[in-house]
Amino acid sequence: MNRLILVLLLAMSIACKQENKGAKAIAERISTQYDISFENAVHHEATVKVTFSNLTEKEVEIRMSRTSPGRYALHEFVKNIYNVNYTDGSGNSLEAIRADPYSWIVSGHDGTINLSYTLFANRGGGTYAQIDETHAHLNIPATFMYAPILADEGIEVTFNKRDDLNWKVATQLKPLKGNTYYAPNLQYFMDSPTEISDHAIRTFELDGQSINFVLHHNGTDAEFDAFFEQVKPIVYEQKAVYGELPQFDYGAYYFLACYIPNASGDGMEHRNSTILTSTRALADGGMDRNIGTVSHEFFHAWNVERIRPQSLEPFDFEEANMSGELWFAEGFTSYYTGLILCRAGISTPEQYITGLSGTLNYVWNSPGRQFFNPIEMSYQAPFVDAARSVDPVNRDNTFISYYSYGSALGLALDLSLREQGLNLDDYMKSVWTKFGKSELPYTITDLQNLLSEYASQEFSDAFFKNFIYESNMPDMQRLLGTVGVELSRDTEKAWFGSSPSNGMITRNTLIGSPAYKAGLENGDLVIAIGEHILSESYSFEEILKKFKPNDKAKVVYERLGKQRETEITFAQDPRYSIALVEANGRALSDVQKLARDSWLNPRVVE
Repeated sequence: MNRLILVLLLAMSIACKQENKGAKAIAERISTQYDISFENAVHHEATVKVTFSNLTEKEVEIRMSRTSPGRYALHEFVKNIYNVNYTDGSGNSLEAIRADPYSWIVSGHDGTINLSYTLFANRGGGTYAQIDETHAHLNIPATFMYAPILADEGIEVTFNKRDDLNWKVATQLKPLKGNTYYAPNLQYFMDSPTEISDHAIRTFELDGQSINFVLHHNGTDAEFDAFFEQVKPIVYEQKAVYGELPQFDYGAYYFLACYIPNASGDGMEHRNSTILTSTRALADGGMDRNIGTVSHEFFHAWNVERIRPQSLEPFDFEEANMSGELWFAEGFTSYYTGLILCRAGISTPEQYITGLSGTLNYVWNSPGRQFFNPIEMSYQAPFVDAARSVDPVNRDNTFISYYSYGSALGLALDLSLREQGLNLDDYMKSVWTKFGKSELPYTITDLQNLLSEYASQEFSDAFFKNFIYESNMPDMQRLLGTVGVELSRDTEKAWFGSSPSNGMITRNTLIGSPAYKAGLENGDLVIAIGEHILSESYSFEEILKKFKPNDKAKVVYERLGKQRETEITFAQDPRYSIALVEANGRALSDVQKLARDSWLNPRVVE
């Protein structure tokens, strides 16, 4: 009996090893091969050829993605695909039925399907593709059709670069030979943007891995060198938050930057790379204004790429992707964006702190908090994240960006933890250790439980109940006071509730504001307030200074070609200004100085 059991166990062990070996072979088997060329780049076209092999199903679905990693809305990339042709391995034409707007069902093949099509691409940002004689800027979902049945198998792609334009290839894909690259599966391939251009590159090594900054621009090498010197301390300071770099696949990370006039301003994180696009040249303000996106996107190498919400796993290329964790994934990343610039010495503490006012005033004073909490704001991403619609919406009153909302909450949590001798850095490090390094997707409950372990259950429950599951705001006046920062409001300044441009109200008036209560609306043309008539020489801002809170005035305005009147009661301006106590002529206490230094000083000692 014992011998029989041993034989059975041995057989099971062999079978298990064979199964694992077979699974590994399938993962490494290349079943999709792409070839893309750019002969007609001047007209924004590429020719794409694809071979799908190892097919066993009689009918095979071939489709174009509807969205892109890092985006949550639908973008319908198939609209830029035409001249589509299918043949089998012998070159015979195949029947392809258009199953829906995004896919074809192909039958009659011999185990191989050859596909060719033309791609039109002319938007250079973090979502779409752009092809012209300056570059081939390829976001993969916007460029390549795919076969879902082969999603778990290997992929090869050959980029036929334009040598006459001195193009070079930069991508997180694994190089094979020449201009041919490899991805282990569809998820990795779709997450691998590629920049093909006459670009420059700067590299430094950190912990045995290479950090590469690829720059396509019209500037000088000296400008690039100066910009790259700002990138380095950002990388070091962000590593200090988590205690280590991620283990980048193939040992390298790539910033793929296009600072060119034909780009579209954007930033988009990916597993081992990021897209950075801007129309601002380094010599024309980009040295200062482009660096924030660098900070934001590199922080995503931890937070969202590896510290990954369960709601985004796996990423769905066929439908919109909804996540209730974006206040953390995007919002806390936004909080660290500016904080890291301060710690890296790129901005001063005063610049960083005064710069917080826009975000805090936006979140505090938005009517949207009465409709949605941070989780539900995150759910709005498929409608706001570069999504397009033609019908008017009321987001001025109902929506707060999860970037800003989460950033304000990140600041509040950090300062609240610091009151207890803790800090957000160490909490983020604990999230990284438990969920990021192991790439175990997390839920909101996981974040709450981990905060309980790090701080206390009472602290964690109160924070999540009041500020995540509900829409209350922390006492920021007290919290900022702990680091020597003061909030103030001008109690004598009148608030209208809208800022007309040349008299025209161009946005929905805010719920509860004086303009809203007076019945004024988007599209109204304000002609006069009280006895004051708007003109080119007498602006709305100048007229507003004539009034105080609680003053009443008649407003003459035009709506749909008809002149009307209403009465407005001005309110006190709800907006706060933020300043260091020293700037207001008050002394910074030793306790405040110690707390501020702990918060804003560099973590990396040279």
